[in-house]
Amino acid sequence: MKILHKLIYIVCFIPVLLFSQNISLTVYNNDLALVREIRNLQIKSGISDLSYIDVAAKIKPTSVHFKSLTSPEKLTVLEQNFEYDLVSSAKIMKKYLDQTIQIVTKQGDVFEGVLLSAESSHIILQNPSGKIKIISDDIIQYFDFPELPEGLITRPTLVWLVKNQGDKNHKTEISYLTNGMKWHAEYVGVVDKDDKTMEFSGWVSIQNDCGNTFDNAQLKLVAGDVHTIEKPKRYVLPKSATMEALAAEPQFEEKAFFEYHLYTLNRQTTLKNNQTKQLSLFPQTTAETEKIYIYDGQRYNDKIRVNLEFQNSKNSGLGMPLPKGKVRVYKKDVDGAQEFIGEDQIDHTPSDEVVRIYLGNAFDIVGERKKISSEKITSRVREEKYRINLRNHKENAVDIVVVEHFWGDWEIIQKSHSFTRKDAYTAEAVVIVPEDGEVEVEFTVRLKW
Repeated sequence: MKILHKLIYIVCFIPVLLFSQNISLTVYNNDLALVREIRNLQIKSGISDLSYIDVAAKIKPTSVHFKSLTSPEKLTVLEQNFEYDLVSSAKIMKKYLDQTIQIVTKQGDVFEGVLLSAESSHIILQNPSGKIKIISDDIIQYFDFPELPEGLITRPTLVWLVKNQGDKNHKTEISYLTNGMKWHAEYVGVVDKDDKTMEFSGWVSIQNDCGNTFDNAQLKLVAGDVHTIEKPKRYVLPKSATMEALAAEPQFEEKAFFEYHLYTLNRQTTLKNNQTKQLSLFPQTTAETEKIYIYDGQRYNDKIRVNLEFQNSKNSGLGMPLPKGKVRVYKKDVDGAQEFIGEDQIDHTPSDEVVRIYLGNAFDIVGERKKISSEKITSRVREEKYRINLRNHKENAVDIVVVEHFWGDWEIIQKSHSFTRKDAYTAEAVVIVPEDGEVEVEFTVRLKW
């Protein structure tokens, strides 16, 4: 309806609490945040209402917790309500059906009468004499309403009915969970010309779409798979969102927390609504890396996958548990320009564990896998023979990790190269392929079921 764009004049009053003394945010990976505020309030004796308007629009109402830190035994919450019927042109018009309003046209004419309908591009009024007037919304300048209809509010509001049996001054704590806020880690790596070392830096991006701004908040980030009952929803970042990137410096303190890891920002920050903020997770460091070629013919046919590996340890300049996130890797060309060479997603990685980044497929190395024979030994035993050809068109020799997958009870009984059992389903062999050369790998596996 075009009338939604007209000016609406109303008189309203919203009760407001004192400004928060302290606010902290704990943001999780799965579109969830815990908001905690400390406020000094003056609460009259007996039973009274408290209204709190600075609340996230995507709050989980049943998660709200309010208590007095000064005298918890003296302040009792009798009732808690979450009011979320927000003001809009359509709702005000609906509330004023069968009531008297005024309309002022662009020509300055004033019409007054009982509002009968506002469902189309016309407004229908009935004046005191009973006559019906239909007014096109194209000529309307604004509507004039005497007051805000009961039940409509300008912002989501928490309302408590409390009973105070102590002093009127209370230091209170308000906490709740909200959707619409999440974070993720992103990493940037720049490898040297020999692919032996990599400059590595980490960033965190916090996305706030919860419907509220948090000024000067203490920020904590939880990395880990925290279980929640309801399936997290996906929210699209609005186009108007801003990006704030801060200089790389040690801003976060990391520690283990329950079965997760907690990253605490060592200063306060402001998270605006509809904003994505980027913060440096740790200073740039240099890690020793190893380039690894992997051939998994069962899964990727003739492709040789290229990976970079490094140890997440203090010796490598790291050692902080790394939250899951996307890693983008670059390499400097001979002219000094950085070129993008691939990206991958890493999972939560504890310290002293290996980080493997898949960057793409090798151009000059190919593999070919064929089943040569299959023989049924008994009703529950079968022997299969395979041949793998690895061809290297590079000007240097390469080591290729050949990966094979098996199910059931299996044993490699004949082989041209040494295979290592990595787990119950996987065997690996490292094969050296000379420059501009080819190597043939054969093995026979006995399968039992």
